[in-house]
Amino acid sequence: MSSPITSPITSSTFRAGALCGVLSGLLIALPALVEAFTGETTATSVPLGLSPAFALPLLTALQLRQRPATGRFAEVAHIVNLIGLGLFGSAAFASNLVLFYFDDDVVEEVLTGPTIPVLIGCAAVFAVGSALFGAAMIRARVFPTIPAWGFAVVLPLFAFLTGLSDSLLTIGLHILVGVILIWLSAALWRMGREAQHATAQARVAV
Repeated sequence: MSSPITSPITSSTFRAGALCGVLSGLLIALPALVEAFTGETTATSVPLGLSPAFALPLLTALQLRQRPATGRFAEVAHIVNLIGLGLFGSAAFASNLVLFYFDDDVVEEVLTGPTIPVLIGCAAVFAVGSALFGAAMIRARVFPTIPAWGFAVVLPLFAFLTGLSDSLLTIGLHILVGVILIWLSAALWRMGREAQHATAQARVAV
């Protein structure tokens, strides 16, 4: 009987999550790099608004891979991070694909009532979830140390600073987040190939 790590379903989940993670990282880093020279445009806002959605499968695949080396803390961290990413991704979608096309006066009128506190709350949940899940990856020692620490430290900063006006700081944070996601995705892809190879060897042995 195959273990969960070497099952065909799990190995394909690793690879699918890795591909989504690479796409998410590219959709964050490349537009930010372009904006360093052009400023925010429609061509850069659209991928930035869509990028969080592709990070969701990556988070699930990362947790599946490290689950044998973790406990309840990582499960809770994973759930909080998923919820936070869903909330933060919705805010990013609205900001980049809706508010971006409004005049400044309209935006100021729209961002009234509970809107701002809710957006701050979304960022806070995402920041806490990222810090917790990053800590879980550091403790598990399944993924490379540098991107695991980056996930725990850079993503929470990104959650609160990404709403500031475009600057070298915000552009740099976008690029760093993209690199972290791509790095983790590459490690996950390699593990997925190893899991597939182990499954093939097990079938031959049987």
